[in-house]
Amino acid sequence: MDYLWTPWRYAYVTAAEKISGCLFCDLLKAGDDQKANIVYRGRHCFIILNTYPYTSGHVMILPYAHLDELWKLPIEAAHEMMDLSQRMETVLRRLYSPNGVNLGMNIGQAAGAGVAGHIHMHVLPRWVADANFMSVVGETRILPEALETTYSRIRGALEAQKSS
Repeated sequence: MDYLWTPWRYAYVTAAEKISGCLFCDLLKAGDDQKANIVYRGRHCFIILNTYPYTSGHVMILPYAHLDELWKLPIEAAHEMMDLSQRMETVLRRLYSPNGVNLGMNIGQAAGAGVAGHIHMHVLPRWVADANFMSVVGETRILPEALETTYSRIRGALEAQKSS
């Protein structure tokens, strides 16, 4: 069996432990959604760009409630989380034309959650062979657009979707 080591990822995961309080709760209270990369606020959940995306368009859907396990999420919030996941799949397919879409949750530090105390659903577009030499061996991600551009595109698409 071959192993590929990604120490840069470990540094990111362990850095999250040093944040006092909850990163996501702090971003919610920041008062500037664009600066916090919050692209949508729903009734029970919000959508935020991943600051360290695997691909352009990588977002996370989070409940406002600070919860560390999915079973604790009230049913209304769970339904909204899934509704927003469906909306984001539609938006990502329209904006990025991916070959597929990943949806997933890492619940708890041992499961790989970078912020283990606040559950979140990752939604990101994927393309055939997007895990290429640069990210796998070169430990470098190649993203074709800046987070500011991703923010504008996704926020605009969600607003247009809401009005139609």
